[in-house]
Order: sequence, then C-alpha cells, then structure tokens
Amino acid sequence: MPQSAEISVFHPNPAPLNTAILVLDECNTLSFAATVDPMRAANRRAGKTLFKWQFFTADGTPATLTSGLEIHGPALSELDSCDLLFVVAGFRLEEQSTPRLGASLRRIYASGASLAAIDGGPWLVARAGLLDGHEATTHWEDLENFSQQFPQVKTLQDRFCLSGRIATSGGASPCIDMMMHLIASRFSPDLARRVGSAFLYDPMPSQAQSPTSTPRQMRQHPQVGRALDVMARALDTPLSIPAIASILGTSTRTLEQRFAAHLNSSPQATYLHLRLEEALRLATDTRLPVHDIALATGFNSPTSFARTFKKAHGTSVRELRKKRS
Repeated sequence: MPQSAEISVFHPNPAPLNTAILVLDECNTLSFAATVDPMRAANRRAGKTLFKWQFFTADGTPATLTSGLEIHGPALSELDSCDLLFVVAGFRLEEQSTPRLGASLRRIYASGASLAAIDGGPWLVARAGLLDGHEATTHWEDLENFSQQFPQVKTLQDRFCLSGRIATSGGASPCIDMMMHLIASRFSPDLARRVGSAFLYDPMPSQAQSPTSTPRQMRQHPQVGRALDVMARALDTPLSIPAIASILGTSTRTLEQRFAAHLNSSPQATYLHLRLEEALRLATDTRLPVHDIALATGFNSPTSFARTFKKAHGTSVRELRKKRS
C-alpha cells in the first residue's frame, strides 16, 4: 500500500541526491537519455554536484539499448543503498522480470529508497508487487493492458505520476517532465527553468498522455490541442467533427477556422492523418492482422482501409511487413 506520509526525493532538500540507474535490455535510447541528461545539466547549471549516479544492469552483463548502445554496470543485486533508483525499460519486459530482479527491487525499496520507473519500468515495479495500492502510469500504448494485468494499481493516463516514494512516467518526453519536476521540487524552480533552457524544453500544458505528439500546436491554441486529444482517444470509433466541436463547447465553423489557422489543415484531414499514423504504427510494431488494424483505426471496410493506407504510405501493410522481415 502507498505510504503517503513518507518523504520522497521530490520534497525540498538541498543535499546531493545519490541515484542508481537500472538499465534493461532493449530500453529506448531516448528514455535513457531523458533520465540521465537532466541530472548532468542540473549539475552543470548549478555549478556543483546535485546528482550522483551509477549504472546497474539486471545481472551484471551489459544492457543493449534499442540503438545498439551498450550500458555496462554491476548487477542490481550488488547495490547496497541509494536515495533514488531509476528503472529504465522498454521491450521484452516479461522475459526480464525475473524473481531475482523483483527481489532486488523490493529490497531497495524497503531500505527507504524512492523509485522512478520510466517507459516500461512500471511493469517491472508492478510485477515486484511495489505498485499495489498506488497510482501509476506507463507508456500510452500499454495503459489498457497494464490496468488489466494489475487491477490493484490505480492506472492513470497522466504523463507522470507521483505516489508515495514511487514515481512512474510514460516514456521519454514525460520522463523529462518528471525530471524537471524533481529538480524544481527538490532544489529550485529557477534551476529547473535553466536546465529546461539548455534543452530548449517547453513544459507540456497537459498532464494527459496522447498518441499524438502536438506540443507546439497545443501552445499555439489550446482548443486545437484539446481537439487533437479527443481525436486521439477515439481512433477506433471516429467522432464526427460537429460532435468534437460540441465536446469542446464551440461551433464546427470555429473549429475548422482554428485548424486552418494553426495546422493549415481541416479537422477531417487531420483526424484521418492521426488514424493512418496509428495504422502505420500497428503495422510496424505489432503482428495484428490487417483486418484488426483496420478496425482499430476506425475503418469498417477492409477494402477502404487498404486503399487509404496505400495512398497515404505508398505501400500496403503486407508489403511493408515483407520489406521489414
């Protein structure tokens, strides 16, 4: 159960933070960088050591990131103590969630350390039983499966969550959000702003994850951003543009004008683009049958889906998969 009265590392404390970074095989390189580089930048901008870190792997063998980069470090079982343990993971989570790893995570948490699970990391922490009773999030692609597998966890769509001594984030960009929050809450908001400026980073105006990546458009006009969020959450059962306008409390004409001004596109064309981008992701990253991909992206007619997909991407799903196999 969450221990909300416990003080996590996200509370004000000027003392340097001793962190350990557990890197799993096939974690995304960007998620790894989003964890490490804000700490490096904070040290540089502050002119002193605020973060210390050491890399660990599951069993002491090098962890290979999705880019092929190898991260070397001792086995997590050799870690005696730390203030904060980052768990950075991506793919092959079931295979890597071993009893030994779970035991190490429970031991480190029991010692009083805070945990921050990134991208696929929340799955490993949940399988260790440490998220029971907590609020948590994970990457948006896996939120539904995560909530089904771990009903004892209150799964949220937030970009990152803080619950007691455990933080979870939904991927690389949300991880940067979380790191900026850590720097601001532990050290100072001014330092967080200066670190953000080093990356030309602009905080997201919304805490919710979305399959679309639209921070610039959202900053240009919040109503456009909200419309994109509505579209992104209804890719399988597309809403009419008047229905979306009604949800936003505006007229269809006004919504069309906003899209034309800020995206140089119509709501209808933008919605179709989002659905076809999701279809491309499913075709590339999953083994779903073409019929299921069509249904998942709001096409009731396989023929219509095939024609529209090929027009947008210049190839069919089957041809795409054949080239990548």
